[in-house]
Parts: sequence; C-alpha cells; structure tokens
Amino acid sequence: MEQKAFYQNMNECTGCRCCQVACKDKNDLEVGFLFRKVTDFEGNAFPDVWSASLSMGCNHCDSPACVANCPQGALYKEDKHGFVLQDHDLCIGCQTCVNACPYGAPVYFPEENKTRKCDGCIDWVENGMLPACVGACSTRCLGFGAAADIAAEHADAARDLSVLPSSEETGPNFYILPKAELA
Repeated sequence: MEQKAFYQNMNECTGCRCCQVACKDKNDLEVGFLFRKVTDFEGNAFPDVWSASLSMGCNHCDSPACVANCPQGALYKEDKHGFVLQDHDLCIGCQTCVNACPYGAPVYFPEENKTRKCDGCIDWVENGMLPACVGACSTRCLGFGAAADIAAEHADAARDLSVLPSSEETGPNFYILPKAELA
C-alpha cells in the first residue's frame, strides 16, 4: 500500500472555498451537506489582526476511529491507497462513526438514514487525476500524494494544530503548514 495524504499551506489559502464547492459538486451533495469544510480563524485586535483558513475533509487516518467503532463493519481502510471507504449497503445509520471521528468526516443523511463521507475521489485517483478539492484549489495551497513524499517534501508541516484534536490516536494523513498563530 502507498498511503495517500493531503497537504495544506495555510499561509497561501485565501478561504475562497473552491475546494469545498468542487467536493460538493463531485459528490452531488445537497444544500447543507459537506464532505470538505473550510473553517476560518481570526484573532487579535486592530491593527495586529490575523486570519487563517483550514480546509479539511477525511484525513484517511492510519488508525481511523470511524472504522474501529462502526458496529456493522461498513467502514474500512482499502489496501491500495489507504483511503477510508464505506460499504454504503452495510450502513445502518446509527451515526457511531459520526460520533467517533474527531475530525467530523462522516456525515449523516437523515433522508437516507445512512452516513456518507469523503472517499478521496478514489475513482479519479485510480485514473491518475487529483481529488476534486485539490484540482480546484485556486491558490494551489492544497496538495495530494504519497504520504511519505509529502512528509519529506514538507518537513516543516505539522499533523497537529492548536485548533485540532491530537493526531496521536488516529494518525491523520493530512499535513499542514500552519499560520504561526495556530501552530
């Protein structure tokens, strides 16, 4: 397996949400449902203000809490890319995965009484394309590739930020070059 990972340079992100819209479009999500969410942060007082945007979807963790806690075995880590995928037919809508994921990746769809989540655009990746969010990034601050390559290319990137849960338990495959205020 060649574990895939995402990368974000928060210093380059403008918070435009192109990644969020591309994901929503690719997955044909209705209003109110998102697999990739851009969260804005700001601090201090004028004239020393700062702002930052964090684009986050499923982190396809090394030890995904959603997989470990799904009572039906509907979620699993696939072997080729290390993506966390879902067998939608096995999902019973209990939302255990929603409650277990520290990053909020699984999304509950009440009309279906099932959850769904980012699949890393595995169908596109299998055909040599980038995930929709990465391909649509207007500032190219989002990246995607082999986790080992991203870790080597971005040695200054972090997996932990002050605004995120600790990566120790799940091992997210998301590397972030943070704004100094969030490091």
